[in-house]
Amino acid sequence: MKKIILFVITLTFLCKPIAKADEGMWLPMLLGEQVYADMVKKGLKLSKEQLYSANQACIKDAIIIFGGGCTGEIVSKEGLIFTNHHCGYSAIAAASTVEHNYLKDGFWARTKQEEIYAKGIHAQFLIRIVDVTDKVNARLKDIPNAELTQKLPGILTEIAGKETEGSGYEGRIASMFKANQFLLFVYERYKDVRLVGTPPESIGKFGGDTDNWEWPRHTGDFSIFRVYTNKEGKPAEYASDNVPLKSKYSLPVSIKGVRDGDFTMIWGYPGGTNRYETSYGVKLKTDIENPSLVSLRDVRLKYMLEEMKKSPAVKIQLAGYYAGVANYWKFFDGESKQLLKFKTYEEKQANEAAFMAWAKGKPEYENLFSDYQKIYDAWRPYAKQRVYMTEGIFGSPLIAYASSLQKLDAALTKKDGTKEDVKKAADAATAAREAFIASENSASDKNILAFVTQAFYTDIDASQHPAGFYEAISSKYGDLKNKASYEKFASDVFANTMILNNDKWNAFIANPDTGALHKDPAYAVANAFNTNFNTKYAKLFADFNAQNFVLGKTYLKGILEMNKTKKLYPDANFTMRVSYGAVKSYSPKDAVKYNYICTLNGVLEKYKPGDYEFDVPTKLIDLAKAKDYGQYMDPVAKDVVVSFISSNDITGGNSGSPVLNAKGELIGLAFDGNYEALSHKIVFDKDLNRTINLDVRYLLWVVEKLGGATNIINELDIRKM
Repeated sequence: MKKIILFVITLTFLCKPIAKADEGMWLPMLLGEQVYADMVKKGLKLSKEQLYSANQACIKDAIIIFGGGCTGEIVSKEGLIFTNHHCGYSAIAAASTVEHNYLKDGFWARTKQEEIYAKGIHAQFLIRIVDVTDKVNARLKDIPNAELTQKLPGILTEIAGKETEGSGYEGRIASMFKANQFLLFVYERYKDVRLVGTPPESIGKFGGDTDNWEWPRHTGDFSIFRVYTNKEGKPAEYASDNVPLKSKYSLPVSIKGVRDGDFTMIWGYPGGTNRYETSYGVKLKTDIENPSLVSLRDVRLKYMLEEMKKSPAVKIQLAGYYAGVANYWKFFDGESKQLLKFKTYEEKQANEAAFMAWAKGKPEYENLFSDYQKIYDAWRPYAKQRVYMTEGIFGSPLIAYASSLQKLDAALTKKDGTKEDVKKAADAATAAREAFIASENSASDKNILAFVTQAFYTDIDASQHPAGFYEAISSKYGDLKNKASYEKFASDVFANTMILNNDKWNAFIANPDTGALHKDPAYAVANAFNTNFNTKYAKLFADFNAQNFVLGKTYLKGILEMNKTKKLYPDANFTMRVSYGAVKSYSPKDAVKYNYICTLNGVLEKYKPGDYEFDVPTKLIDLAKAKDYGQYMDPVAKDVVVSFISSNDITGGNSGSPVLNAKGELIGLAFDGNYEALSHKIVFDKDLNRTINLDVRYLLWVVEKLGGATNIINELDIRKM
């Protein structure tokens, strides 16, 4: 599972009207008696106040947003954080060099002085929640429907700013039930976060893309960080004399182990679900969007991997970007297959028919789905072109950066622009270029550009091509049906762009000129596709989104009316949630049953010396063969349990989330879902949905036995019973 990227506003759909089985990502401060009673019935041993309280320390205070897209948890009185390895991956890669390759070799700080500042990684703690629905609606009442999607983000940002002004806190308003309710979430952000420990990548990513989204899973997906404050205990920028955070609440760690059927809670920040997507949206996704995205990412990954295998330096350089592309390549492939397999489109049609039967005689809802059909029919012919532009053409890092230079172009051509405006835009472009150059691998990117330009020509209707673009390639490089023509074109772009040439760039930036910018071959590619989309299709896409938003808001209003007496949960939108379920084995198909745990012995079975995905350190093999398990051996399995599965409802953003037992003790870290239920963003499968969790005992075994970092172990509140 991958961390998510956070947006200021998340406009979401409702889940199914009635949560079934272990479905539900609940707001912990709004559980209500019905949900809390069900948690207790299934095994919970804690009071409501121990889960969430505004007045006393509780579990809520140990759950953090880690790095803007993952979840982490506080596990010691001195601000120690557990999260996933893939959540800390960018920070680990940034700290690594060829000489000190922490991705490859791992890292363990024996003292706090050895901990490494993770620049750009922040930890956010939830302070309080305020319902601001009335304030938002008062601002929206006079805005035409067609303008809502454009103006709403600014309104939410403005209200959040006023609500937190002068407090030192940050506010973010989230839309619940697709703009039928608005909640302000107030956070405190800590900017000094340091790397404390990480296993070697061969453990943290064991199984690689092959095992991603699969069970059984033997990945040690964890990394360890720490939050620092100034000497007064307040958030501060990094300084060498900052001190560890004095935690308001930290999670105790249980090494008792799990059994099939044990109660589990998962706390965290699930990023986004769309459980009330319409049948029209499902069909667009399975017919066009997902297959297009998967095919384009497949080739991009192929070219990057070829270069990563050639050089450790390139592997470090591309590691984070590659992992992000790969993760959702497999996800969207699996999502489409499961949506089709379980006939989700047909299920949605049945739900919509039931809604329309209820809506008969209610003018506000009677034409809802005929209006849905109209907007999807209008946009569908252009949907593939947009995916091929965003995932294809701008899947080339060079062209994506070149596209960002439009801001500089706008400053240069602005009628009333000033020299200060141009300088500001030029400085921003130069700073962004430095970051781009550090991550750019031209060998793979050149191949990507050649492929995506040919794919766009081949797969997208000629009427939707940028005017004159392919004619120019044909006249200079040859037959548009030949791969070699695009390879020559891409080679010329990379050889002649000033973006990759320091002397040319410095000369341009010293005297920026729009004519020179438009002559640059990389910018010319980006500009051609941007201009094509902006002049012909941007308004169509904006209209589609605006109308979809209004229809969705109405649809969810109707769903709420239909279920006035039912307890409903809003879709995930990167706000704190708790899901509850149980450790649970499952049968994905006839004659197959998966156990609820997998063990260290399974690592030995998968081990392939020197393999890109299934190698592990020799020391781990030696320890496992010697059965040197220490206090972390499972008494039933007679082995160290690496991971276990549970029926909890999670999604992207829950990466790193703590898995807690009935007493609120940490027993694992959520890090993935299972392939058989990859349709979970749209529909929850009560029989097949499983969360894959790292067993905390494997984490501690790696820290102590492999890393020798007993200082970390000693810092924890470890409970054996």
